[in-house]
Formats: sequence, C-alpha cells, structure tokens
Amino acid sequence: MVAHVRTVAFEGVDVIPIQVQVQTVSGLPMFTIVGLPDKAVGESKERVRAAIHSLGLSLPAQRIIINLAPADIVKEGSHFDLPIAIGLLIGMGVIPQDAVDNYVTLGELSLDSSLLGVSGVLPTAIHAQAHDMGLICPQSCGGEAAWSGLEDILAPSSLLALINHFKGTQVLSRPESEMQPETRRFTDMREIRGQHTARRALEVAAAGGHNLLMIGPPGACKSMLASCIPGILPPMDSMEIFGIM
Repeated sequence: MVAHVRTVAFEGVDVIPIQVQVQTVSGLPMFTIVGLPDKAVGESKERVRAAIHSLGLSLPAQRIIINLAPADIVKEGSHFDLPIAIGLLIGMGVIPQDAVDNYVTLGELSLDSSLLGVSGVLPTAIHAQAHDMGLICPQSCGGEAAWSGLEDILAPSSLLALINHFKGTQVLSRPESEMQPETRRFTDMREIRGQHTARRALEVAAAGGHNLLMIGPPGACKSMLASCIPGILPPMDSMEIFGIM
C-alpha cells in the first residue's frame, strides 16, 4: 500500500502542488526520502520519528520510502514534516487514507509531536480554496489561513490533536482571522524637529492616499521622514493586506 498526502512547494510566492508518497516494504529497517529534498527536508525523518515515538508508537521495522513527487522539483523547508508523518500514520493504520484525500497539508513537527508555525500558509490556503480542497496547518498559522476565506481549515496544536479529530474524539473548530502582533516600532513624527513643510506634506499624502517623491542631498532627513509614514497611517483592512485596492 502506498499512502498519498497532498502538500506544496514554493517558487517565490507561487504554489506548486506536491504529493507525498509513503511506502513501507520488506527489507532492512531504513528511512529514505527521495525527490530532490534539501537539508531541512532530509532532516525531517528524525523529527518525524521522534514525534511518532512521543505518541507511544513505533515505526515499522521495515524499509520506509518517502517520495516527493514530482521528483524534478527541489523541495525546501520544514513544512514537509506533517505530510510525511501523516503518510506514515496512514501506512500504520492509525489514520484512514480517505480522511486526508481532500486536504493540503503543511507544518513543522517538534520532537514532542507539537506543531510549529511555517511560512507560506496564506498562499497555500488560497491554492486550496481554488482547487476545492481543505487545509491542515499548525494552530499558530490558523489565523493567517483564515484570511483566505477558506472554510475547511484544520489547525491542530499537535499531531495527537489531529489524530483525535479524525477518530472523532476531538473536534477542531475553524480558526478565526487574526494578525500577528506588531512588534516593530516606527519612528514617531514627534521625534522630528523642524521640517514643517515636509511633515505637512506627509500628513496630506497619508490622508489622501497620494504618492510622495523626496529629493534632497544626503542627510536632509528623507529616510527618517519616510519611516514615519506607517506610524500615521490607519491599520490596513483585509483588502489592502491582499493588495486589492
């Protein structure tokens, strides 16, 4: 039996569909990942092994082959951990194959089977919505995925929570849209002394949505003035975040 789990690779902001194929065959115990994996993907077998062990399960003492198809695309990133683990659990009979057939999956595993956040969740959710599929991602990324408008989102905190959801002993609700807290401090307009005309121009441009062109010699305060603009703008709405004006 070959287990199949859908995931993605990234080329810039473009999403490339990837299928994780997991097969367990007779032979000496070995865990092999093929399909042009990079260093982070190659190391995922240790994270997956430890995460499954933390659930009280052991990998079968057989040869395990993971194929990331199509094989001619370089696979980068730690987000392949979760689809690989799910493929192994399908092969072990813990999760049924049809439970994940209509989901795109991504997420990084820690050694205790909890799920860590990864990048690229929002474009993956948009991709899943365009192809009438659901999304499985870490809990910390669920708020980001929800911005896509996709309804079928599973955002478990751990691999065990996902298993319990598929077994019906725990129900994962759809996450709410949220943004990460802003930690960057912008330059405050009060820190600029003088430059009354330039400050007025910034306020008019920010209020009216106009463009700005700053011309002047080095040290004329152009960069500092520009750094003040985000601090006087209101928070962006969802359409502005997506770049739709």
